[in-house]
Amino acid sequence: MKQYQQLLQDILENGVAKGDRTGTGTLSVFGRQLRHDLAAGFPLLTTKKLHLKSIVNELLWFLRGDTNTGWLKANGVSIWDEWATESGDLGPIYGAQWTAWPTRDGGTINQIDYVLHCLRHNPDSRRILFHGWNVEFLPDETMSPQDNARAGRMALPPCHLLYQFYVAEGRLSAQLYIRSSDSFLGLPYNMASLALLTMMLAQQSDLVPGEIIIATGDSHLYSNHLQQVAEQLAREPRALPRLEILRRPPTIYDYCFEDFRLDGYDPHPHIAAPVAV
Repeated sequence: MKQYQQLLQDILENGVAKGDRTGTGTLSVFGRQLRHDLAAGFPLLTTKKLHLKSIVNELLWFLRGDTNTGWLKANGVSIWDEWATESGDLGPIYGAQWTAWPTRDGGTINQIDYVLHCLRHNPDSRRILFHGWNVEFLPDETMSPQDNARAGRMALPPCHLLYQFYVAEGRLSAQLYIRSSDSFLGLPYNMASLALLTMMLAQQSDLVPGEIIIATGDSHLYSNHLQQVAEQLAREPRALPRLEILRRPPTIYDYCFEDFRLDGYDPHPHIAAPVAV
C-alpha cells in the first residue's frame, strides 16, 4: 500500500489550497490512480487501523438497497449518522440507485443484477458497469443534507460513482471512479470496499479476483487532517492481511458480516480525525 502513502505525500507537496462545501479548506490535486492486485493481499491499510465492520456492513447495506441508517446502527456502524434525518433517512443515495434505478415507466432496474448477468453470460462485454449519478435526485447545494433527504433528494451526491468490471483469463478486475476523494478518511474505506465487492462478485460468477483500480478526480486532504497525515506518513506499511469468504450464499444479497474472516491484520494504531460534514 505504498501507493497510498505516495498519494498523501503528493497532495502535501503538490496540492493547491482550495475552498470546499464544508468551509474546512483543502489541499487538492486532480486525476490520480491507485492499482492493487488482490493476489497480493486484501488492501486494508496497515499504517492505521481501520474498522472492518463498518466497511463490510456499509457495502452489505448498499446491496440491500437500504437508505436508512437504522440497519447500520443496529449492526454497529455510525459513519452515516451526521447526514441523516432524525428518523435515519438519507434519501435515494447509493443503494437505491444500485438496486432500484427508476425508469420512465415507473419501474426500476437492478444494476447489480445486470452486472452479474453479464459476468456469467457475456464476460467479454465492455458494458459491465453500474453507477449512482442519477441527476434527477442530486441534492440542492443550498439545502442541508437532512432537508434534501426530506425533499426526496440524496442527502449527499455519490463520491464513488462509477464501477466497471473486466474479465480476462478467468480473473475479474474492477475500476472505480471517485469524483471527490477525501484521501485521509474516505479513500482507505473505498479501496477495501471495492476489493470486497470484487471478491463477492467473483465468487458469485465462478471467477478469480484480479486487480482493482481506483481513479480519482479531486483528491484532497482537509486542512484539519494535516497533522494526522504527517503521523501516518511517518509509519512504515506492514504486510497486508488476507480476507477469506467462508461460504457462498445463494445470491450476492445474502452475505452477512460473519461470512468474512480477516487473517494477519497487524496495523499501526487508529488515528482519529474529524469528519467534514
